[in-house]
Amino acid sequence: MTTRHAQQLDHTAACLDPLAALRTPADPRCDVYLTGSVFLDIIFTGLDSAPIRGTESWARGMGSSPGGVANMATALARLGLRTSLAAAFGDDHYGEYCWDALEQGEGIDLSLSRTIPGWHSPVTVSMAYEGERTMVSHGHEAPPSESEPDCPPPARAAIASLTPGRADWIAQAARKGTRVFADVGWDETGRWDPADLADLEHCEAFLPNAEEAMRYTRTDCPLAAAHALAERVRLAVVTLGAEGAYAVDGATGESAQVPAIAVEALDPTGAGDVFVAGFVTGTLAEWPLADRLAFAGLTAALSVQEFGGSLSAPGWSEVAAWWQYVQGCEDQDPAALRRYAFLESLLPAPTRPWPLRRAVPTIGFGRSA
Repeated sequence: MTTRHAQQLDHTAACLDPLAALRTPADPRCDVYLTGSVFLDIIFTGLDSAPIRGTESWARGMGSSPGGVANMATALARLGLRTSLAAAFGDDHYGEYCWDALEQGEGIDLSLSRTIPGWHSPVTVSMAYEGERTMVSHGHEAPPSESEPDCPPPARAAIASLTPGRADWIAQAARKGTRVFADVGWDETGRWDPADLADLEHCEAFLPNAEEAMRYTRTDCPLAAAHALAERVRLAVVTLGAEGAYAVDGATGESAQVPAIAVEALDPTGAGDVFVAGFVTGTLAEWPLADRLAFAGLTAALSVQEFGGSLSAPGWSEVAAWWQYVQGCEDQDPAALRRYAFLESLLPAPTRPWPLRRAVPTIGFGRSA
């Protein structure tokens, strides 16, 4: 059995369906649709410091896994959502490995994805040290294909990046009843033009970080930025780093702020993707706004305690193990624990004690019996 397959069994053994009580025969087959670029991530861990020019650095650990949009797709799937990914894969060994890891290892629907002959997979090398990471990437734009869907399939939700000219399907999806959750990348031009957020009128939620939110709204306070964005989108969710997250419901005026969980951060890669996945899960499950924020923050906090992007995305088994463990800690504030009491009726019985040691898959090993 491969280490990746063992990891799959560990995640699925305690997986649950957070939407089980809401499903009907008329529901779309897909819970969440997303598209984007899949990278092969090669992660070096156990570095004492940043590499020094002209020297050779040795890492104490290494792993490899699908990265890029695969981080969010994996996070969604591990939380029990039926996830469909439309992406381009190279026809090299890296592309084959990423396809197999996502489809067979995580149960992600790749029927809308495609393998491109003669195109090599984008690659990122990530070096984690001192709670941060440095990345070097290489890749080329995937050639267009007539098989690419003009509009996503029927789905409860879709996740889109508000990149100008790259999300023509947002309005179409919204008209078909899909709830669109939007994020945004760093504006390298420095313009931070609010016109780039025009598609927010079709979106259910927008989830920028504090710096992005303030720059787009020309405000100097993340909370003020959230309220300004709530005039343009139903749910404005601003992540505040170590201070947690703040959300405003533009339709009802409700707001909520949940502090972050203090953890030892080993690698923040993919934490933002995990936060979005947790918030989408809570929203589709119709949880209260504050519970959604708390769950998203918890899953992100669990992810930064492990190395890698998709490797670190927690499933229900990790959440259950954490909840059992934290309740037995004498130094925990009972009031803080009550913030997560809603988990009690949701979680499966823990199958292993906390902390869990996740299997780290690598492309270097082939299949074995």
